[in-house]
Amino acid sequence: MQKKEHKITGILPGSIAKELEIEPGDVLVSVNDVQIEDVFDYHYQLNEEYLTVVIRKPDGEEWEYEIEKEYEDDLGLEFENGLMDDYRSCSNRCIFCFIDQMPPGMRETLYFKDDDTRLSFLQGNYVTLTNLKEADIERIITYKLAPINISVQTMNQKLRCKMLNNRFAGDALKKMRRLYEAGIEMNGQIVLCKGVNDGEELDFSIRELTGYLPHMKSLSVVPAGLTKYRDGLYPLEPFTKEEAADVIRLIHGWQHTCMEQYGTHFVHASDEWYLLADQKLPPKESYDGYVQLENGVGMLRLLLDEFREALGQADAMPCGVPQKVSIATGMLAAPFIKELAEEFMRLYPHSKVQVFGIRNDFFGEQITVAGLLTGQDIYKQLKGRDLGDRLLLPCSLLRSGEEVFLDDLTVGELKNALQVQIVIVNSNGQDLYHALLSDTFDEPE
Repeated sequence: MQKKEHKITGILPGSIAKELEIEPGDVLVSVNDVQIEDVFDYHYQLNEEYLTVVIRKPDGEEWEYEIEKEYEDDLGLEFENGLMDDYRSCSNRCIFCFIDQMPPGMRETLYFKDDDTRLSFLQGNYVTLTNLKEADIERIITYKLAPINISVQTMNQKLRCKMLNNRFAGDALKKMRRLYEAGIEMNGQIVLCKGVNDGEELDFSIRELTGYLPHMKSLSVVPAGLTKYRDGLYPLEPFTKEEAADVIRLIHGWQHTCMEQYGTHFVHASDEWYLLADQKLPPKESYDGYVQLENGVGMLRLLLDEFREALGQADAMPCGVPQKVSIATGMLAAPFIKELAEEFMRLYPHSKVQVFGIRNDFFGEQITVAGLLTGQDIYKQLKGRDLGDRLLLPCSLLRSGEEVFLDDLTVGELKNALQVQIVIVNSNGQDLYHALLSDTFDEPE
């Protein structure tokens, strides 16, 4: 087996590595005489007060460092690959896979299907467990990696094989039992497909998953995202208003049961279900601390509550120059943002806030979330309009850490095309409130 080594690309200022004069370009050979497989091996070995670290210099000379440190202290090394290993791709062909519904010609990274439990721990990704080997399960248990976010889809093993197009997908559920028995914290997700894993199948899956409490902390139910690029794929259809109401009714019934028996709501419907069913969002107490916020569960409720809290602290009328501000977002959130805009204008009558729900022509109108809008759809639907002093856009539109939309249009290019100042707003109500306040206004004390 080839010896695995890791190239160092950066040293954090003031770190142990900086004091030891370890430099970018050096290579980490081992820690405590252990060959490091990935980032988890690395951090597990660092959880000692006395370390032996071997570093190889560019000239081939190996230096051994004996280090005494506090238990929780990091060495301050940055590596060429943050995972310190290759990313594991998905071995399934899920009938609802969004990547299979992508149009051709987009950047290569958008077509990569990850199914890596290490990313579940590091970034919150949901994984199917189908590519986990016994050694991987043992490492999760040994290192106590948690939470592990699991794409369950169904607890019917035969149906899971069908949905994931993987004959081992049913057996993979046994790995979830291993994690439960080891006390590893988990979260679950069910991507609901009409006529496949809904109705009685959904009821069965929720019932089975309550048996994993308390280590299974939460379960979300989200509708499958269906783009217009589904030629040759499994024939899925969108849920109707009545069907969405049925899903909500079933989930609320289980929430009542789980609250009585376990003191938690446990299972949650994502925001799309309430909009599709034309029902009010549940109160914040129903979300158990927003444990699945990044999965679209309670995001709109939290946004509304945070915005109104910020608005409620503004108890004086501004006396500034009138302003006009525009907001562009997905069709899902647009009605809620319009409601907040009206509340803002009642407090700030000199201002005018207009909200544009952007139709997703690129992926198809069934896709309504802001995070899947493209720059070109925003441009085409806003060009020629009077957008006022500035245009506010949610940060979920952009590639992480960059000012680039899904279609590679940049914020600067969109700004020039629309001839308006663009402000990127973080996904919380306080930031939206402050972004609406013009520099020409004195914010109420």
